[in-house]
Amino acid sequence: MKNIRKSIITIALLLIPFIAATTVYADENVSDPAANVMTVQTDKTDPRIPFLQSFLRSYNSPLESDAATFIHEADKNGLDWRLVVAISGVESTFGQSVPPGSYNAWGWGIPTGADSGVGFSNWKDGIATVSYGLKHNYMDKGEITLDAIGQTYAASGAWSGHVQYFIDKINFYTPQDTLTLDITL
Repeated sequence: MKNIRKSIITIALLLIPFIAATTVYADENVSDPAANVMTVQTDKTDPRIPFLQSFLRSYNSPLESDAATFIHEADKNGLDWRLVVAISGVESTFGQSVPPGSYNAWGWGIPTGADSGVGFSNWKDGIATVSYGLKHNYMDKGEITLDAIGQTYAASGAWSGHVQYFIDKINFYTPQDTLTLDITL
């Protein structure tokens, strides 16, 4: 009985990021790159941070310790909190493959055929710059879907589908490091 209660509480805690944290203007679980990727933060208690840390840890990402920055910058710029994370998944396997010393996990400012582009002083600077740039250079100009953003952002027509793939991976991720959720009843 104790294990059943513990399991129910663990499952409930794992679902919190999906039911309380944000309001998204499109169904979060629709695998549609044409879906709107702007969001509004509605709750200041933020279970998304440890959830995102766990997700990035599962990919051995150097971005794990900057999960709060992803959330903060997304909220500040009115973005879906998964967007900039997912782009880093497509462009650099969540920061694992970047030009040396660039902290550019997003392929930001890299022209087609070039080996490198914009460099950032650290991951936080990169997250902030890309979040701001997506908001002001894309979304404020009417590019509010992955398909629309991808037409300008990337040379590949498949880019938006790849970004959606990682958004879906985040949506359906189940943290494996549940030791932090161990509850005694």
